[in-house]
Amino acid sequence: MQFTVDRDTLLHPLQAVQGVVERRQTTPILANVLLKCSDESLSVSATDMELHFVATTALSAAEPGSTTVPARKLIDICRSLSPGTDVRLSMEKDRVLLRCGRSRFVLNTLPAEDFPVFDLPTPEASLSLAQGDLKRLIDLTHFAMAQQDVRYYLNGLLLEFAERRLRAVATDGHRLAIADLEVDCSGLPEPRSLIVPRKGVMELSRALGGGDESIEIMLAANQIQINLPGLTFVSKLIEGKFPDYDRVVPLVETCDKHVTVDREALRQSLARASILSNEKYRSIRLNLKENMLRVLANNPDQEEAEDEVEVEYSGDSLEIGFNVAYLMDALSVVPTESARLHLTDADSSCLITPDRGEACQYVVMPMRL
Repeated sequence: MQFTVDRDTLLHPLQAVQGVVERRQTTPILANVLLKCSDESLSVSATDMELHFVATTALSAAEPGSTTVPARKLIDICRSLSPGTDVRLSMEKDRVLLRCGRSRFVLNTLPAEDFPVFDLPTPEASLSLAQGDLKRLIDLTHFAMAQQDVRYYLNGLLLEFAERRLRAVATDGHRLAIADLEVDCSGLPEPRSLIVPRKGVMELSRALGGGDESIEIMLAANQIQINLPGLTFVSKLIEGKFPDYDRVVPLVETCDKHVTVDREALRQSLARASILSNEKYRSIRLNLKENMLRVLANNPDQEEAEDEVEVEYSGDSLEIGFNVAYLMDALSVVPTESARLHLTDADSSCLITPDRGEACQYVVMPMRL
């Protein structure tokens, strides 16, 4: 194997797959990336046995071959080289020699045939959509995923494929995020639900662009494959039954208190008050009155914070407590300048929606004051 390539052309696929490589590996080869060189292209693969990324870049001329090299070391070397310089990489017995200008590096390798192979079973269904649409769907919901919850099915993102809709749902048991995308799923033989692991969701969001370039989603029994321009993403799915989230989403028509507020003004008010909130519980109180929302916080040191935000509201007063981080996370992704808060009483969840148009909604459970 031997090729010469621009430093940036080599660094791009390495950076695309690096997030899959764990820093601590029980199996040494999982700390490596697989380099496969053909006459006109180079593919870089990384896996942690749950996720598999393959990034491809074009080469002008090369000698075919394959090997695996330490991922972090190769990426760090490429980053340290000057942009726009040529990198020459070649095999010398069981090592890789990398040259760039006056710099020379020799890296140990492991056999390419020992690198795990990730074969997707025969796809049961596939569909195409713009990668910007999928990225927006993930960005609107991923923050509500659980982290290392014993309820393993919460440590991921639920994707529901229906005939004319793709829905993303995430919850950690204290909050819930739902976003819908109108898309033609008619290629699926029947509606389908699957849970993509948290790490896969985060890496996919990082890899997706915001444009209209088409991507292909392929579904199999326990895996999902997404083909992006120059990048292939394969992930095992979480097996388990996702909670019946519809039961905890308040109906707008059953809420008797509807508040319209400048989204960013409220988020900043919450951020200011949270400075003096209880560091462990992160609790704040919302005191709602006609056309005014007071944000109150205190902590065990008897310190207090109070902030006021003008809102559009007429009705009975209400005081209700929340985890301030949960409210701020939801408000940060609401895609309109104004947000709508739908409330009932101090013991009922708050439903947050955009003030118009966008098909997303967020549920935050209250805290006892």
